[in-house]
Parts: sequence; C-alpha cells; structure tokens
Amino acid sequence: MDSQTVIHTRRALHAVAETLLAGPQYRTSGTIRLQACPGGFATRSEPWLRVVGAELVAAGRSLPLQRTSCAGLAEQIGVAAGAPDGLYPDGSGVGSEEPFDVDPAAAEWLARCFAVGDAALRGTFPGSDPVIWPEHFDISVTVDAANYGVSPGDGFQSEPYAYVGPHEQRQGAFWNAPFGAARTLRELGGVGAVADFFGQGRRLLGGDA
Repeated sequence: MDSQTVIHTRRALHAVAETLLAGPQYRTSGTIRLQACPGGFATRSEPWLRVVGAELVAAGRSLPLQRTSCAGLAEQIGVAAGAPDGLYPDGSGVGSEEPFDVDPAAAEWLARCFAVGDAALRGTFPGSDPVIWPEHFDISVTVDAANYGVSPGDGFQSEPYAYVGPHEQRQGAFWNAPFGAARTLRELGGVGAVADFFGQGRRLLGGDA
C-alpha cells in the first residue's frame, strides 16, 4: 500500500476522531476518550458515533468519508464540528472545511492497528481500559508512571508503531526513541509480539513480569 495514501487517510481519520467524535462528545458528555471498535473507533458516550472502515456511522446512517469535510459531515449528523476546546495544543491540523478522502484499504489497515493495540494492551494489563486519545490519535494505557500504546503514525514515525513511554527518561538499547521505546508494527507483527514488547518494557521499568 502506498505510504502517502496511508498518511493522508490517517490525517483525515484523525480529523474525524477529533472534531466529529471527541469534540461533540466532550461538549455533550464531558469526556474526550474514544475507544476501538470492530473495524475502527467510536465514542464512549453521547453522541453515539462510530467510524467503521471508510464510513461514519451515526443513528443508523452510514456516510462515506470520501470527497467530504468535517463540516459537511457534521451538518448531516446534526452535531457541531470542532475539537475539544482548550484541552491540548496539538491535534490533527485539519480545518473543519478542509476537503478530504479516506482510502478504504488504508482505513482497514489502520483499524487493524488499533485492534492489535487494544488486544495487546488488554493482554498485558488485565483489567485495563485502553483509550484512543484525540490529541495524538493513539490508543494507550498508563501504568506505574509509563504510557504503553500503539500509534497509527505521526511526525516521529510515519508507520504505525507500538511504544513504551516512561515518565522519566531511561538509558539503554531498548530505549530508542526520544520519549522511550518504539517498534513499528511491521517489525513486530501481531498481537503477541506487541504484547511481548510491552512486557519487556514493563520489566525494564521494574513492573511485574
């Protein structure tokens, strides 16, 4: 799959997550937390919205994420487009009127990355509740002063990757990123290998084996 197609699709999905799911959910229900769902990601509270593949699902309607914008979609589903106000400095960088296209194959691949992250986090940290955060559009948990998660790609690494981010900087071969440790999902493979990576990081940080 062409890397630029994945990057453009990721940017568009980040915008949808931030301005059509997290923003309206924050204004209605007071939380920005999103979650993985089969085929994509979803709100956790009202308004009940999902992205499945290359479609936005709202109140039984499925709207294609091609040749559209967040403002256009918001009008169709009856919400006000906009990121959560005043909570973080970064975000998708996509304006509500900016047109975008979501490639179905790229969207499916990114949804699988979120699913791998969700499963690996739950397997490594039983009882945890992985969250997709709209600021960086990654899925993660925080355990014992360290963040563990999977990003679909960003300015640090264009490919989807798993990471361990201790709150205090560490030294050593495992810690290969400015924020801690990172490995691409292409390098790691499936859920088991991602969970092993999380487990290795946890052991090095002095957590339970």
